[in-house]
Amino acid sequence: YSGTMTATMQNSRMGRLSVWAINIGLILVLTGTALPLLRTGHGFYQYIYCAGALLTLVGRIIQPRLPQSAPLRARRLSRIEIWSALMFCAGGFFMFYNAGKAGRMDWIAFTLAGGAVQAYTSLMIPRALAKSK
Repeated sequence: YSGTMTATMQNSRMGRLSVWAINIGLILVLTGTALPLLRTGHGFYQYIYCAGALLTLVGRIIQPRLPQSAPLRARRLSRIEIWSALMFCAGGFFMFYNAGKAGRMDWIAFTLAGGAVQAYTSLMIPRALAKSK
């Protein structure tokens, strides 16, 4: 992740705080996803997942933006990263929303979609920045 931020963005307090928030949030999302799949943590895994999703969203919101001199593709991809955090938050909503059989496992779909967007942007932003140099 640090490859997507310039040196001045990394040294700023908000930049360091956002990196910590995003990393801890993603670890909590991973933990909240793994606990029910391993059939442990009954009753509290939803709260771990939702805390991670919210922490990831806050980290993405306070993350310093790429400068205007960065390529347009890299700036657009960095904005898409916020959508992955929103998908995790939607997954957290569906963990608590039980509308019969249809909505019980929707949180997994949102988690997979958020993870796919996160993986794509984490691979493509450094590539777009390296291509412009």
